[in-house]
Amino acid sequence: MHELSIVMSILDIANETVSKHQATGVEAIELDIGAIAGIEPDALDFAWQAAIPGTVLADAERAIHHIPGQGKCLECEITFNMPSLYTPCPVCGGYFTDVVAGKELKIRSLTLAMAES
Repeated sequence: MHELSIVMSILDIANETVSKHQATGVEAIELDIGAIAGIEPDALDFAWQAAIPGTVLADAERAIHHIPGQGKCLECEITFNMPSLYTPCPVCGGYFTDVVAGKELKIRSLTLAMAES
């Protein structure tokens, strides 16, 4: 399950950001996850629940933005919806495609909790 290592990497980034800005924690986190990024949503949720309690992300609201897969055929140059990585072109049936969107896996935003002065 590589989702646990992904959650741990997200936690590392959150820890670095909290430390850099002298925050007390994270109030909210937004993630962009592509439909063909190879992330299993249930496994990600399980890993999150296992790894996050007691960390800077423990009280953070989590929002996940699902990015649909999109490909471009290299033969007929049409852009099309790509529900899986090996989806053929719906026009010519070709498999020579470039993934245009849907492989994203990134932190869109972190909202930090700051100490009151």
